[in-house]
Amino acid sequence: MDEKQKKHISKFLSLVLRHKPEEIGLELDANGWAVIDDLIAKADVKFSKGDLMDIVASSDKQRFALNEDQTKIRANQGHSINIDLGLPPSVPPEILYHGTAADTVGVIRKEGIQRMSRQYVHLSTHKDTAVQVGGRHGAPVIVTVRTGEMHADGLVFYLSENKVWLTEFVPAKYID
Repeated sequence: MDEKQKKHISKFLSLVLRHKPEEIGLELDANGWAVIDDLIAKADVKFSKGDLMDIVASSDKQRFALNEDQTKIRANQGHSINIDLGLPPSVPPEILYHGTAADTVGVIRKEGIQRMSRQYVHLSTHKDTAVQVGGRHGAPVIVTVRTGEMHADGLVFYLSENKVWLTEFVPAKYID
């Protein structure tokens, strides 16, 4: 399987495991897990279990996770459907970063960072990751978030399996 095929399958997996499992008649459990054999059988993109294992193992962003016996798969974060990832609340570092497009900075400074269609706002410990995320929608801008203050004020954070920090909303007063 070449890199182009891997990317195509990865995008398909993101679509059905994060946003639209119903498009292929796939059922996710309450925690977002799909049975791998069902996923492969229902997929309109053809791939093997070996291909899937390779994609999960080689993904630079580690978007997907396998259960212990490797019979189920789920997206680590980024869902627009209601999924309980079962993540415990975590204490974030003092500062995290959010990548966005230049044309959204004004709204963010006034209204904070909204989760939009996603279940959570995504924050990163690394500026370069935030640049990549922000660059998907235009000229990237990095927003610094005082997450230590947010946490001290009672806002809740979660750390996904692939080390993306998640929270429901970032009020404008915590943004630099």
